Amino acid sequence: MGWEFWKKELDEEELVENGFEGHSSRRASTNGIGPTHLVDPLEEPVPGLGTYEDFNTIDWVREKSKDRDRHREITNKSRESTVALLHRISDAFSGWLLMLLVGLMAGALAGGIDIAAHWMTDLKGGVCLVGFWFNHEHCCWTYNETFQERDRCPQWKSWAELITGTSEGAFPYIMDYLMYIFWALLFSFLAVTLVRAFAPYACGSGIPEIKTILSGFIIRGYLGKWTLIIKTITLVLAVSSGLSLGKEGPLVHVACCCANILCHLFTKYRKNEAKRREVLSAAAAVGVSVAFGAPIGGVLFSLEEVSYYFPLKTLWRSFFAALVAAFTLRSINPFGNSRLVLFYVEFHAPWHLVELAPFILLGIFGGLWGALFIKANIAWCRIRKTTRLGHYPIMEVLVVAALTALVSYPNSYTRMSGSELISELFNDCSLLDSSQLCGYEQPANMSETGAGNSLADRPAGPELYTALWQLALALIFKMMITVITFGMKVPSGLFIPSMAVGAIAGRLLGVGMEQLAYYNHDSILFRGWCSAGADCITPGLYAMVGAAACLGGVTRMTVSLVVIMFELTGGLEYIVPLMAATMTSKWVADAFGREGIYEAHIRLNGYPFLEAKEEIDHNSLAVDVMTPRRGDPALTVLTQEGMTVGEVESLIESTRFSGFPVVLSQESQRLVGFVLRRDLLISIDNARKRQDGIVSASQVVFTEHLPPLSPEAPPPLPLRGIMDLSPFTVTDHTPIDITVDIFRKLGLRQCLVTHNGKLLGIITKKDVLKHMAQIANRDPDSILFN
Repeated sequence: MGWEFWKKELDEEELVENGFEGHSSRRASTNGIGPTHLVDPLEEPVPGLGTYEDFNTIDWVREKSKDRDRHREITNKSRESTVALLHRISDAFSGWLLMLLVGLMAGALAGGIDIAAHWMTDLKGGVCLVGFWFNHEHCCWTYNETFQERDRCPQWKSWAELITGTSEGAFPYIMDYLMYIFWALLFSFLAVTLVRAFAPYACGSGIPEIKTILSGFIIRGYLGKWTLIIKTITLVLAVSSGLSLGKEGPLVHVACCCANILCHLFTKYRKNEAKRREVLSAAAAVGVSVAFGAPIGGVLFSLEEVSYYFPLKTLWRSFFAALVAAFTLRSINPFGNSRLVLFYVEFHAPWHLVELAPFILLGIFGGLWGALFIKANIAWCRIRKTTRLGHYPIMEVLVVAALTALVSYPNSYTRMSGSELISELFNDCSLLDSSQLCGYEQPANMSETGAGNSLADRPAGPELYTALWQLALALIFKMMITVITFGMKVPSGLFIPSMAVGAIAGRLLGVGMEQLAYYNHDSILFRGWCSAGADCITPGLYAMVGAAACLGGVTRMTVSLVVIMFELTGGLEYIVPLMAATMTSKWVADAFGREGIYEAHIRLNGYPFLEAKEEIDHNSLAVDVMTPRRGDPALTVLTQEGMTVGEVESLIESTRFSGFPVVLSQESQRLVGFVLRRDLLISIDNARKRQDGIVSASQVVFTEHLPPLSPEAPPPLPLRGIMDLSPFTVTDHTPIDITVDIFRKLGLRQCLVTHNGKLLGIITKKDVLKHMAQIANRDPDSILFN
């Protein structure tokens, strides 16, 4: 409903007066015949010319050429007048202004999402008496007196206390349990209903689609205003429902929506798809910057993980936009701790070389979990796509939400939100810490404490053993439920659930190492660096390393992940353990498959994405990939002259091709150029409306000079202005690996195959992807778009 409205509106915005000014058409000219005025698309811009249809790939070379011509024209005019000079300065400054606006808008939205999600998550447990808009933490801040129990203050009342007047006993527990399930179901129902009714594109993470869009694919409405509004609202609802998902991936989508909408304020970005993708690359950096409070990590994430084309200018602008967004978020202070980062830690004990072994062990676990998760999640998503399960998205979300709430509530570590859980696991125990994870037995001599603010390693107490059992159960539950949650029809990120799995595994291993060191400090492993009464092992550090390892195993991020982790926690001296675990995780996961979760979802959806990591070790040639293959009918072409408007129209109607090669004649098949189907349709339709005498019998001419015509003949239609005179060509004996590299590095839609200048066939991006799928023993028909 809302999606169709926005798609229609966007299509109308795209059909602005956007004459094709590519490099190939500059040489075109026409000669008028008689009194009739011939309209050349080059001289009088035609609405919609040079734009693209939905679910098509842009022509990067043509878009960059248009921008160069536009820039050259502005530069030349700037020498003529002061007004033109000011226009040139404003044009140069517009990119930085746009980055400023994107940073401010994304930072403000992220701050609002954080505050709303925190409040609604706490709403499942109770309400604040002094003001229902306060979350649990802020409610207790307003209470001045001290109180004994952790996380309990008189101002905050659970639902059982409000309804029954007491919080002790079985009935109040059941009441709180039922209220928890009620709120979880309500939030998840609202989220999936809003997505289904108003913006189907608001579901999921958004990163696979953004990677595809940045590679040049067009999905109208995916970055539109309806998607932005609904994704912002439903992201808060989905996170608050307690489902095993995060808001970090969807925040990248939200930031890209902001950038796409703001691009329409600037002609340079509104009319050029390649320039717009530079802004979207910077917006992806902004998304991670506001998600984690990690601006540098965000820039590296955009460079390493999502961007297809990332020139140096985009790097600087990404840095600036991420800085503005981080500053905006810091000003809003959504976490209420005057810090930008989500999980600030202060570890006091340095790590030792012996600990590299358990860190690498965590890397192996992260890699195995990542590979297993990708295979299981893709298998589940395929079941969802191919069975009746996909027809009932609301029922699926409600069942998963009910199951999650039912199992989560009894265990305090699954009941709390993913961010709270990770903060708890990263926490380093202090003397007054009342957390169960700090339930150690106190040593008889309290002077046996480590140096500084840290405590000496101590024996585990009953509370800690209870916490470890609960964490082990939480680990199994999180690993299973995340597989079926990611990919449902609600906004769902993968960063926090993956980090939670790794953090639990890391904390368990960390406590194990700590107890091993406590009871065996005289052994060869610990002798010399871990004496009795010293603070040797920091379990929180193991949780941090485990979180990085699991996230790396699932996404295959390396450099950006390490930078995000140390920005996220402030743990600068722990870079080496993070690097070791992340690299090990990537190697182990790559042994089971080279694809990360986002690439796997791109392939599952059939998007035309050429993965830079995929290697070609096949010795086929361009002639083996092109259309037509040996034995197929000849390629459909247009001739330079001799075809009528009616013949061209019937050719377009009888085929589904995106474009047509133009040849000298049907006999010679010498290549002249290439013309897009959309440009042909728009030009012919426009000529029939605006040019007198253009009928079905009018000759379509692609030559530089019009051929001589008889006086009785209707006026010709010159279309040389829309033809690409220098289409990319390869010979029939070009190896396929070189052809694939040309497609990747130049961002081509199609490439023509010739032999001694004679046209043989055409290779599209879809042909390349289908051939690569065949080589990898995958279904080539899974590639749905071109």
